[in-house]
Amino acid sequence: MAETEQAPDPSAVLDALNALNATDSNGTEALNATVKFVASPEGTALAYGGLVFMALLPIFFGALRSVTCSKSKELGENEYDSGFRNASDMPETITGRDAARFPIIASCTLFGLYLFFKVFSQEYINMLLSVYFFGLGVLALSHTMSPLMSRIFPESFSNKQYQLLFTQGSEEYREEIVNYEFDTKNLICLIISTVVGVWYLVKKHWIANNLFGLAFALNGVELLHLNNVSTGCILLGGLFVYDVFWVFGTNVMVTVARSFEAPIKLVFPQDLLERGLDASNFAMLGLGDIVIPGIFIALLLRFDVSLKKNSRTYFYSSFLAYIFGLGLTIFVMHTFKHAQPALLYLVPSCVGFPVVVALLKGELTEMFRYEETPPEDTDSEVKEDSETEKKDQ
Repeated sequence: MAETEQAPDPSAVLDALNALNATDSNGTEALNATVKFVASPEGTALAYGGLVFMALLPIFFGALRSVTCSKSKELGENEYDSGFRNASDMPETITGRDAARFPIIASCTLFGLYLFFKVFSQEYINMLLSVYFFGLGVLALSHTMSPLMSRIFPESFSNKQYQLLFTQGSEEYREEIVNYEFDTKNLICLIISTVVGVWYLVKKHWIANNLFGLAFALNGVELLHLNNVSTGCILLGGLFVYDVFWVFGTNVMVTVARSFEAPIKLVFPQDLLERGLDASNFAMLGLGDIVIPGIFIALLLRFDVSLKKNSRTYFYSSFLAYIFGLGLTIFVMHTFKHAQPALLYLVPSCVGFPVVVALLKGELTEMFRYEETPPEDTDSEVKEDSETEKKDQ
C-alpha cells in the first residue's frame, strides 16, 4: 500500500496469475514510496477511507458471485447468472501444488520484468502493455457489469443471442479456435466498457483506472477458487514470504512497480478536496492485496454454505479480519510515515481470525477437510464420455 505518488499512469488489465504478480509488484512500490505531498488530515482520511471501501467491494461481491459460480458448475450448467457463457468465465481451481509453486513463478516473473525494463525502452514496453490491458480490461469490466444489466433491462427486452465462432480444418477434423457466445445485453456492456477503456488510454484518469482495477479484483475473487483451506494457507503463507523478501531484500519490486504502467492498483487522491477530480497525489493499494486474501475469504463463504447452517460465521469473521488487517496497515504507515506492504498484516489476520473461530466452535477439523472438486475434472470426464460414445458408434 502506497503513501503518495505523483500522477500514476496505469493502463489496461490483468490476466489471472500475471495480474496477481503485477499487483504485488505494485504494492511494493507502495512500500518504498517517497512522500511528495503533505496532505491535510481531512484529505488523508478521505483517501484511506476511499481505498478501504473500494477494497471491500470486490471481496464482498466477488465472494457472493463465487458461490453462484461454484453451484452452477456443480450442477453441470453451461452458464450462470454472473456473466458471459464461455469457458473462460468458469472458475479456475488452485490446488496445493499450484499454491506452492506460485511464489516461485511470481518471483521469476517479477525478476524477468525487472530485466526486461532494464534492457528495453520503458516507453515501448508500456505501449504494448497498454494495448494488452485495454483488451483485458474491457472484457473484465463487461463481465462485471453483466448481472447488473440483466436486472436493469425488463423481461420484455428483445435479447438476441450471438456467437463468434472461428474453426480450423474440415468437418470431421474441425477444431474450434474461438467460440464466444454473447447476447444483446453483453454487447451493451462491451460498448460501455470500451468507452471506459478509451477514456483510460487517452486521459489515464484515476477514476477509469479504478473502474478497471475493481473489475479485475472482482473477477479474480469470483473465478479463482482455492480447492481447500490448506491450499489457501500455503498460498497466503508463500506470498507473505515472497512480498517481504522482494520488498525488504532488493530493489527489484520497486523498480518494476515504478516502470509498470497498468491498472493493477486502486488509487485515491489525497488532494481531492483541494483540486477536485484533477487531483494528482494518490494513496494506493495493489490489487494483489485485495485478490489474494479475497479468494481465501470467498473459499470460507463457500465453506459456510456447505455447512447448511444458514450462517456465515467464517465469511464474516474473515471479512472483519481483512478490515482489521488493512486498518492496521494504514495505522502503521501513518504512524511511521512510511508506506507498508499490506500482505504483511493481512495474511496473519485473515488466516488467524477464522482459525480461532473454528477452534472455539470445535469445527477446525471439518474446516480443513472441506474440499472442492476442480472444475477441470468435470470437464475432462465429459470429454472422455463423449469420446467413448463416438468410438462405440
